[in-house]
Amino acid sequence: MSASFATYAQEDEVQLSPVVVSGLAPVAYPTYQVDRIRVGPLGYKDLLDTPYSISVVPSSLAENQQLQSVREAFRFIPSVQGENIRPQTRGLQAGVVQNTRVDSLNVAATTDYPIEQFDRVEVLNGLAGALYGPANPAGTFNYVLKRPTAEPLREFTFGYASRESLTEHMDLGGQFGNDDRFGYRLNLLNQNGEGYAQGSRLRRELGSLAFDVRFTPDTTLETNASTYHYLDTGFPGTFALAKNVPFPGAPDPTKPGYGQSWAGDENVTNMFSATLKHDFNKDWHLTAGVLRETNDRASTVPTNTITNKSGAYTTTTATTTFSLDTIVSNTLALNGRTWLAGMSHDLVVSNTGFFWNRYTPFQTGAITLGSASIDDPLGFAKPALPDFSNRYRAVNTIQQSITLGDTIGFNEHWSTLLAASQSWITVHNYNKQGTTTSQYDANGISPTASLLYKPWSNMTAYLTYADSLQQGDSAPAGSANAGNSLAPYRSKEWELGYKVDLSSINLGAALYRIKRPYAYVGTDNVFAEQGEQVNRGLELTANGALTRDLNVFAGVSLLDPRLFDTGSAATSDKQILGLSRVVFNALFDYKVPIVPGLAFNLNVNHASRRPGNFSNTDFVDGYTIADLGVRYQTKIAGKHVVWRLAVDNLTDKRYWANITPSGQNGFNSTDNGTGTIGAPRTIRASLQINL
Repeated sequence: MSASFATYAQEDEVQLSPVVVSGLAPVAYPTYQVDRIRVGPLGYKDLLDTPYSISVVPSSLAENQQLQSVREAFRFIPSVQGENIRPQTRGLQAGVVQNTRVDSLNVAATTDYPIEQFDRVEVLNGLAGALYGPANPAGTFNYVLKRPTAEPLREFTFGYASRESLTEHMDLGGQFGNDDRFGYRLNLLNQNGEGYAQGSRLRRELGSLAFDVRFTPDTTLETNASTYHYLDTGFPGTFALAKNVPFPGAPDPTKPGYGQSWAGDENVTNMFSATLKHDFNKDWHLTAGVLRETNDRASTVPTNTITNKSGAYTTTTATTTFSLDTIVSNTLALNGRTWLAGMSHDLVVSNTGFFWNRYTPFQTGAITLGSASIDDPLGFAKPALPDFSNRYRAVNTIQQSITLGDTIGFNEHWSTLLAASQSWITVHNYNKQGTTTSQYDANGISPTASLLYKPWSNMTAYLTYADSLQQGDSAPAGSANAGNSLAPYRSKEWELGYKVDLSSINLGAALYRIKRPYAYVGTDNVFAEQGEQVNRGLELTANGALTRDLNVFAGVSLLDPRLFDTGSAATSDKQILGLSRVVFNALFDYKVPIVPGLAFNLNVNHASRRPGNFSNTDFVDGYTIADLGVRYQTKIAGKHVVWRLAVDNLTDKRYWANITPSGQNGFNSTDNGTGTIGAPRTIRASLQINL
């Protein structure tokens, strides 16, 4: 293989002879750097020029780490938690729909999404209500679908995971028609087999098609349709605690009995979306999109409630509150650039929102299976389970927001972003007879303001203030007002950040303070706003090439999350349950210079100890997990082939992967959390062939 370069001396009009460099061509390795994304209604922006802390996990990282779901991608972002909960950033949990998007259109966060259909996962930390409308102060999660490729793509992947889980994935893309007017991207996935726990089963089936039509050079219609069936059974259930019972040491997750062979999650998620993009000229652009999603789920994940310090527990199942979400979301944005009084103006006018229905089975509630102990877990017979498809509409939510924004460039050093959204929220709660039990109509403004300073062209310092409206939380099961939604309330944030683009590596730092009302079930068994949560923290990130052969994707999150004004000295001014003060993740990817095509990667994930209750009398140990991988890229019969082998949790450490409140909207009178066991040492292997 060879590369040739022709050099010309234009000023002297003398043509030099071609210079030919021969030898083995270098193998391209991703640095996992992403410098530019679409920031919602603001349009495409260089990350360096945004007054937000934004993390991006690209598909190249997901492929090399052999990830299977979006939730696994969250592990590489220290400020994010996504195990067994709705995803959250900076210690604040997202809403079911408000914080999660696919191609900037709202979707449900309470289902599994296969990483294979996405080009990247984007996380904007902190408040973004001025851009996207009312949402929890938990960041914005945007999953970007794969689009048609300019060159034909014929990629096939065959994978294996402990114990006997086999995967086949096909990724096809290309263009056709006059002037390549039509484009397509097809992803088909099948995974089935036993998981790491004895008697467990993991099944994933995906069909995803992106189809684009380019009507003119300036106008394109992007359509997407997908169906995804996710089933897992036999994996360890969640662990809850009786009052005054601390968390024990994490048990062996491979043992049968902590889960039940017939119990788990079964989700069917269908999506269809269409987005029209038009460029009026190089400065002005219009985007209009709509998405419909149905998320049908039957959850029978067992809960093992530990009743004493000796490890005795009682197992229950079938606690699903909602078994179907239907969402129709929309977006319309006009953004462009103009000049006025010697200053640049990047303007945006946008409209975004959703129509969301939630359905509850007529029969709900926990079914007691039996009792066992941590040292001697037991399997139980499958009981008569409720019909999750026999359900009624329990909640209807309509949310719509209009955003106006202007990024004003004063000169090459100074600029400011001013934006605000006016939002309308309507919520109705219904009983089994279809009668409205509660409702509210609310509206309000969510403003934001940022000041940006660029001392040099490759550096940006910024100060951002945000005040965001958010939909009120829903009262958890067991409370006197279970299922009812609270009226909207406000969150506020200050963020000070600094970004540096050194070409080969991007560095970032963000210091922040977030304050929000906190709702929980009080002594009167009523779920209501009764406290205030204040989270202060620091984020540091580094992404790119340290040397020619060594790349890094790393970050650290330092967090001080506290609860105030609870009316109880036992819980006021205490650290929030389940949140570590220090979380660190670093992925190192090393290319072996003397063996072209060979590379090793090491990922280290660390979380410090976490409170097991809100009174901070019980703490759960932290953990440090190491994953080791190797890949080899070569050609066989002229076709690109990549072999990958990885060992996750290399030391087979037993640990609690996540500690969360017993109710996702706060804590109840037991004042304890629930825990999820971390996965044991597992092996992943794959063969990828590009034809």
